[in-house]
Amino acid sequence: MINAAALLITALLFGGMTLFSFGFAPFLFSALPAETTRTLIRRAFPHFYLFVIATAAVAGLLALTGDELSGAALLAIALTAALARQILMPAINRAADAGEKRRFARLHGASVMLTLIHIVLSAAVLLRLAQ
Repeated sequence: MINAAALLITALLFGGMTLFSFGFAPFLFSALPAETTRTLIRRAFPHFYLFVIATAAVAGLLALTGDELSGAALLAIALTAALARQILMPAINRAADAGEKRRFARLHGASVMLTLIHIVLSAAVLLRLAQ
């Protein structure tokens, strides 16, 4: 039963991150004016990170009982998402506000890469738990 719960919550994590990254954000940029989209995305990201932190932590704690590697991977996602929310995201916003285009691009690139790593890692855990 615990493995099933870990599997389902990991599926929710994977699906939520994938939908936000490849569905919601691109849709906003195509449907709204750039300034409106930037404001909306900036308001949405703290909630996105809280979702990732909470679902990864719960799934990780559940998975630890049956698969330590999967549990550790999910807890690593939660920890790095918390760091991204508290450190990386504010730095990205400061760079954007200051017009520091190169710094913004570098930090934003790191954020995108981290999210892609989270998606791939959660997919790997999902496949592992499903076996």
